[in-house]
Amino acid sequence: MILRPYQFYATEALVDKVKNSLDNAYVWHTTGSGKTLTSFKASQIITHMPKVHKVLFVVDRKDLDFQTANEFNAFSKGSVDSTTDTHKLVAQLTDDSTKLIVTTIQKLNNAIMKPRYLDKIAHLQDKKFVFIFDECHRSQFGDTHQNIKKFFTNAQLFGFTGTPIFADNAAGSIGNQQTTASLFGECLHKYVIVDAIRDDNVLRFAVEYVGRYKRKDSANELDIEVAALDTKELLESPKRLGKITEYILSHHRQKTKSPDFNALFCVSSVETAIKYYELFRSQQVDALRPLKIATIFSYAANEEDPGADGLINGLIPEESPDLPTGANINQSSRDKLDEFIADYNGLFGTKYSTNDSQLFYNYYQDLAKRVRAGQIDILLVVNMFLTGFDSPRTNTLYVDKNLKFHGLIQAFSRTNRNLNEKKSQGNIVCFRNLKGATDEAIALFSNKDAKQTVLVEPYEDYVTAFNKATLELLEITPTVKSVDKLPSEKEQLAFVIRFRELLRIKNILTTFADFDEADLSLTAQTFENYKSKYLDIHDKVKKDQGKEKTSIIDDVDFELSLIHRDEINVAYILNLLMTLSKLPPEERSKRQKEIIDLVAGEMQLRSKKDLIQTFIDQNLPNIKPTDNVVAQFENFWSENKQKAFTTLCSEEQIVPEQLEKLINEYSFANRLPREQEIVSALNFKPKILQRKTIIERVAEKIKAFIDTFIEGMGGSV
Repeated sequence: MILRPYQFYATEALVDKVKNSLDNAYVWHTTGSGKTLTSFKASQIITHMPKVHKVLFVVDRKDLDFQTANEFNAFSKGSVDSTTDTHKLVAQLTDDSTKLIVTTIQKLNNAIMKPRYLDKIAHLQDKKFVFIFDECHRSQFGDTHQNIKKFFTNAQLFGFTGTPIFADNAAGSIGNQQTTASLFGECLHKYVIVDAIRDDNVLRFAVEYVGRYKRKDSANELDIEVAALDTKELLESPKRLGKITEYILSHHRQKTKSPDFNALFCVSSVETAIKYYELFRSQQVDALRPLKIATIFSYAANEEDPGADGLINGLIPEESPDLPTGANINQSSRDKLDEFIADYNGLFGTKYSTNDSQLFYNYYQDLAKRVRAGQIDILLVVNMFLTGFDSPRTNTLYVDKNLKFHGLIQAFSRTNRNLNEKKSQGNIVCFRNLKGATDEAIALFSNKDAKQTVLVEPYEDYVTAFNKATLELLEITPTVKSVDKLPSEKEQLAFVIRFRELLRIKNILTTFADFDEADLSLTAQTFENYKSKYLDIHDKVKKDQGKEKTSIIDDVDFELSLIHRDEINVAYILNLLMTLSKLPPEERSKRQKEIIDLVAGEMQLRSKKDLIQTFIDQNLPNIKPTDNVVAQFENFWSENKQKAFTTLCSEEQIVPEQLEKLINEYSFANRLPREQEIVSALNFKPKILQRKTIIERVAEKIKAFIDTFIEGMGGSV
C-alpha cells in the first residue's frame, strides 16, 4: 500500500510531534479517508523510536477492536495481538517485547483504575507511552481521558477524528463544553469531506425527504413539513410507520440496485425499531422475494433517546454490544430481540441469542460480516453501526430519527464508501425534515459553500444531462444500425465514450424515487438496443486482445458493472421458458428468439448464452407440458457446471477442494481470488518465469466459471 499525500503529511506531522515535543494533538481526516492506514503507519514508525516504550491504539467499542486489529494485521501480519480482556491487556503492558497494542478504552480504564491491576503496572507510570485514539470525537469526553493523563505521567495523546467537536456542536456535552482542541491541542493535519469527494476517495450524498402531513388548524387545512409536527404521537403512529415501511419495500430494490448494495435504517428508539421490524415481517408475508431484514439493539432499561431532538447531549449515544445485566435489562425488549434473532437463525442456520454476552457479541460480529457481504438487505438499528462501521456494499440509509452535526455526518457516511462504477453516490432517504440540520452539519465540517460538492444535483439536472448526452450520441450514430457501419475504430471509440456517459447518468437517475423513463429523450427499448451494440464492441475488443494487432479501444474501461440488472437473471429467463411449452410452434419459435436476444443484451447473462441456447435447442423440445421446466433446467445446469469444474481442475492442475473453497469465498465475500490463493490451489509449484502467465490464465478461467455458473443466477440454481 502507498500512502496518499494527505496521509503522508499527517503521518509526518505526528511523528515530528513525538520527536520534537511533549504536546498532544489531533488529526482531522474525514470519515472514509483511510484513518486506519494513516494511524498504523504513524504507529509503526513511532514504535521504532528508542525513547518510546509502547504505542497504544485505543478504540471505544468491541467491534472496532476486532475490525481495527484485523486491519492492522492486514497491513503487517502479526503486528497486533488484539486484547480479549483486561488481564491480557495488563500482560501486554508488562511485556517489553510487545511494542504495539490495540485495545478498548474500557479495558484501558479498568487496568489503570482497579486496584487488582495497579500493582502489576505501577512501574510503567513514568515510561514514555504514545496513545492514538480512534474516533476521538466520541470516546474522550468522560473521566477516562483524565484518568489516562493522571496515570501515565510521561504520555503523549493523539486523536484521529472525521468529525471533531467544536464549540458549535459541543452544546450540552459531557465535560463542561469540552472540544477536541481543548482536550488534544492543535490540529496537526486537516482533510475534510469536500477534499475527499473532490479526490474521489468518498462519494457524494443524494438526500431525499419523504413524507408530508396535514393538520387542521381552525378552518384551514395546512400542509406542514414533518419537522413542524415533531410529536411523539404522530411520529410513532401505526399509520405513519406502516406507510414508511410500505415506501421502503416499494423503493428498496431501486435504491440499492438489488442485489448489488444494501441499506441501514436508523430509527429513534428501541420501541420504534420493534414496531418497524414487525411491520416489515407482516408486510412481506406473501412476497415472492422478501427482503432479508435484520436488527440489533440494546435492551437496557433506558431505551429511548431523551430530549426533544432525539439525541443525548447533542451526540449519538453509543450502544455497546455488551449484554445489559440486572436492573439494566428491559425484559420486554430482550424477549423481542430474541424473537428477531430466532428469525435470523432460521435464515442463516446460526444459533445466536441474548442468553449470555458472548453469544450476543457473536451475533453482533456475524451480523456485521453478513452486512458487509451483502447477505442482509436492510439492517434496522437505533444507534449501533452508525459510526465506525465500514461496509462498501451499503449505499442507502433510511432515516426516521433526528440527527445533527457530527452524528448526522457519521451516520450519512455509512453509505459513501467507494466500491465500483455502479455505486455513484450514497443515498439518504429521510422521513423527517433534516434539511436544515444537513446544511448546518456540512457547513460545520467543511465550509458554508460545500453543499454543491457534498450533495448530488436535483433529479431534473440529471434528466437534462441525459438528454444532452443523447443528442451527442445521435450525432455519431443516428440509428442503432448505424453502429455497425462506423468506418473505423476512431468512430467506434467515440460511440463507446458517448454511450458510456449515458450509462453513468442513467445509473444515477434510476436511484431517484421520481425516476420516469418518459422524462428521457431516448426510449427504453432504443437504449437497450444501443446497449447491445455497445456490448458487441466490448466482446470484439476482448476477443482481439493478445493478438498482434493493437486497437485504440483496448484500454477503454467499458464500466460493465453499470449494465447489470438483477431483474433479468436466470430465474427470470426460466419463467419465460416455462410458458414456451404451452405456445403453438410458430409463436414458440418467435418467443425463443426473443429470449436469446434478451440474453445477448444482458451483461451478466452473455456468458451463459451458449448454455441457455443449447438447453432451448436440445432439451426444451423434449419437455412435455406437464414436466417441471425448472427441475429439468436445474439438472441440465448442474451437469454442465460439474463438467466445467472438472475440466478446469484437470486442465490447470487445481486441487478440487481448493477451487471449491475459492468459489465459496467469492459467493460469500464477492471477492475474486488473489494471486497467492491461486498458487496455493495448484497441485504443483510453478516456476518463477512461468508464474505470472499461469496465474493470469487461471484467474481468467476462474472468473469465466464464476460469470457463467455463479453470477446472475437469481437463486434459481
